Amino acid sequence: MHQLRLEQPRDAERITGVKRDVKLLERVNADAGDEITVLDISLKTNTAALGKLLGRGVKCCYFDHHAAGVIPRHPGLTAHIDTAPDVCTSLIVDRYLSGRQRAWAVVAAFGDNLVASAIRAAQPLNLDHTGLARLHELGDCLNYNAYGETVEDLHYHPADLYQSIMPYRDPREFMVDEPVFDVLKSAYKEDLFRASETKAEFSDGSKALYILPDAAWCRRVNGVFGNRLAQDHPNRAHAVLVTKTGGYTVSVRAPVIRPQGADELCSRFETGGGRKGAAGINLLPQSELAAFVDAFRVAYT
Repeated sequence: MHQLRLEQPRDAERITGVKRDVKLLERVNADAGDEITVLDISLKTNTAALGKLLGRGVKCCYFDHHAAGVIPRHPGLTAHIDTAPDVCTSLIVDRYLSGRQRAWAVVAAFGDNLVASAIRAAQPLNLDHTGLARLHELGDCLNYNAYGETVEDLHYHPADLYQSIMPYRDPREFMVDEPVFDVLKSAYKEDLFRASETKAEFSDGSKALYILPDAAWCRRVNGVFGNRLAQDHPNRAHAVLVTKTGGYTVSVRAPVIRPQGADELCSRFETGGGRKGAAGINLLPQSELAAFVDAFRVAYT
């Protein structure tokens, strides 16, 4: 959104939430003549709500990289959807903007754990190793603030975090001038260290599975912990489960060298979905834990 609004400013109502709060179109109150921009939530999950909005004469511009299902053919819908495993929504927006806010796209690609894609996208910026590492750090910190069961688990509401980013055309200036970055950087390192002390339930050359306790720091770190494990062990798939009432929240990362199958694995379970390289399950019932473990073992052998 920041990339788009730097190029196309407009006053708008913003509807967002935690990372797994993806049925956002159900909360949109729009009528004929209104325009909505949708970013980084699965069209497949929002098909019914989108159909209702289009039927009322609302125009929609949709950017996403998750499994989309059947994309509706409608004159009011402009869809920029690419589910390739080396693409994230910010890189799709970057393509739409012809690279005019490339630095922020690089930050986002790093945050989505698409390290190789981020490095490729950054080439025209002529950054040295330190400059590139700084953008990687910012991407990790912004992505970290998205994970949680509720917004109370997060350090900042995502809409408030966006407000703090809005004044900055250059992400490096944001890192220097905004105390928000220092707060996220410190908290990210602390939560990641605590997660790194957790022993795997099982681990071999092709896969590893971790289970974290029911705590706010675990809900914040589960996704970025999976990303870090994927970076440290690119040949291995990872599943990070966080205990919750009735079962687990699940994050799956396919091997970096073969970013495939995470969406298919998670989609077998009722609240699962995502993309080829990274996916999750909002609630894996305790009774289905053994079935998930078996499916994970088979998917990544």
